[in-house]
Amino acid sequence: MSTHEIHTPSELAAKDRALYASPVRAWTLLILVFLAVHFVALFSPSLLDDADATHAQAAQHILASGNWVTLYVDGIRYLEKPPLPYWMVAVDYRVFGQNVFSTHLPMSLGVLACAILAWFWARRAYGDRAAFYSALAILTSVGVFLWTRFLIPESILTFFICLGLYCFLTGLEDRKPLRFYLAYASVAIAVLAKGLIAPVFFTAAVAPYLIVTGEWRRWRQMRLFTGFLLFLAIAAPWHILCAIQNPDHGNPHGNIPTPGHVHGFLYFYFINEHILRFLGKRYPHDYNKQPWFAYWFGQLVWLFPWSLFLPAVIVRAWRNRRVFVSDLRYDSTNTIEFLDPGMSAHAASSMASRLRFRARTGLLLAIYATFILIFFSISTNQEYYTWPCWFAILLLIASSLAMIEDAPDGDPRWINASSRWLSSMHAAFAFIGVAIAAALGYGLWASRHLPFVPDIGTLLAHRDVGGYSLATSHFFDLTGPSFAALRLPAVVAAVALLIGPLAAWLLRRRGHGFEATTSVAFTAAVFLIAAHIALVRFEPMLSSRAFADTINAVAATPGNHDYQLIIYGDQASGSSIIFYTHHQALLAHGKKNYFEPEPEKNGKIFEATFGSSMIWGSDYPDAPHIFMADPQLLDMWGHGPRIYLFVPGRFHDHVQQLMADHQKKLYKLQELSDKTLYTDQPL
Repeated sequence: MSTHEIHTPSELAAKDRALYASPVRAWTLLILVFLAVHFVALFSPSLLDDADATHAQAAQHILASGNWVTLYVDGIRYLEKPPLPYWMVAVDYRVFGQNVFSTHLPMSLGVLACAILAWFWARRAYGDRAAFYSALAILTSVGVFLWTRFLIPESILTFFICLGLYCFLTGLEDRKPLRFYLAYASVAIAVLAKGLIAPVFFTAAVAPYLIVTGEWRRWRQMRLFTGFLLFLAIAAPWHILCAIQNPDHGNPHGNIPTPGHVHGFLYFYFINEHILRFLGKRYPHDYNKQPWFAYWFGQLVWLFPWSLFLPAVIVRAWRNRRVFVSDLRYDSTNTIEFLDPGMSAHAASSMASRLRFRARTGLLLAIYATFILIFFSISTNQEYYTWPCWFAILLLIASSLAMIEDAPDGDPRWINASSRWLSSMHAAFAFIGVAIAAALGYGLWASRHLPFVPDIGTLLAHRDVGGYSLATSHFFDLTGPSFAALRLPAVVAAVALLIGPLAAWLLRRRGHGFEATTSVAFTAAVFLIAAHIALVRFEPMLSSRAFADTINAVAATPGNHDYQLIIYGDQASGSSIIFYTHHQALLAHGKKNYFEPEPEKNGKIFEATFGSSMIWGSDYPDAPHIFMADPQLLDMWGHGPRIYLFVPGRFHDHVQQLMADHQKKLYKLQELSDKTLYTDQPL
């Protein structure tokens, strides 16, 4: 007997199937991927400034005050967001303490929940291989990982909307009314996670689906009235309590509040934050909209590497369009015409039911994803706003890829594992991988003589892309010398992208479809691990925890316990200091008024209203007086308890000139990236 085993294609397929057809084996591998990519990343870096630590403050206040209805940030009402993510984080703080792990845990669990739901949904609709690929795609796509690095509710929102869609679809298919109630409850929970976009997205998917399939005739079975009551029972109580706690004050007119005259929660939350934000007329105008090219190209990036297979998926869908349309209807005949004549009527009926569910899954998810993409292409947007549709797109891509690999050879109607489409996609991935690896290699070579610099912020260009109002603005600040601080993640990413895509391409050409696909996923997983290492290197720039540690260390010494913390600029610029010191900060800015716009620079004003995230809550009569202009800062400086003044780079020159003009002494305690911590008294 030869020492070299020869496996036929059927034997190879059987070996592959032994892995993904076993839930235990499949989920052992999927959990390992989740732990390596998502769970390990929960412990670092520290909470980031801006949204991450700002939202963490809201959860921190819940735990400290016991008020689970109205959110507060730095003592000011924060009425923009519904409470579910902050409730979850507050519970984590009670159990695990107030740290970055506790803060980000709900988002990572949301990702895992999405992967589990994708596995169950794809397994029923498309089979075991599709189930494995779908869960793997959720865990290894760039956008899903990147946009769970700070505290935003998108993964939680996505899970509950998609759970609602799954329960609604299976309720129709299985004729189980209880599923409809689960759907309505899921959407209600999604409302508490992100607001009214949950029922909007759900309805925008379900209504066209019911019309196209003709299932609208079964409306009596959908428990619409009692389901709506259940929806209200879950979603309405918090809204009612928040409206009671935060009514109108004074005589507000129009959409611009003034001190003592401010609309309450109902107007601010439903009109200003939902309707006017969509129309681009929200006050204050502190948000941005991506250029159309960046928006649409970004979707391919956030779905990478699975977006590489989109061309093959689209071609397959087009070739199968007639079969797809006929499978949507209950009276379909083509669903059993190719079955074994010896198959029993029950088996044939079960097969027809599965094919129908497969087609209807594709229809429902396609409508859902398309609506979200169009919705945010019209509305104001951030890079992560389309997160909820990524679940649907990834499931459809992964499942179509599985169907292609399972398709029979020799039939021109089908794209199969041996077709040029998949091989071409792998060739494109290999080209992209080599190009990125070459770029990383060039950066490493160019910085080879530079010493390692722990503070990468000193090496960046600060190009101010999008006024830093986009979530990815800082990526454009990278320079050649900055690779001196990114050697390890750059090497890991370069090796992964150089070897993984080429290996996947060779495996595909040799007929190892399962191994080729999983190689793509594992390459992405290693790349994401490298991306997390790089994010940790950015901590001195993106987080201000080091300043909080300095303040806490000084405050622990005798005679320095009492102090006043002041942030020059928006609290978001130093929000992690507030979180880690557990100390309310005063906010300073402006020559006469904190909220006055900044002077023009390069012919434009930075913001129409400064400190906009705080302005609405600051107008309530009981809001603490934490806002000051330069004269008040000067009056305080050098008097009373020690003052710590945190100054972001954009205000550094102004503060130094201000203090010099009034003979005020600045004692520098610490400087990281472009941020500086001063005190008014020598240590």
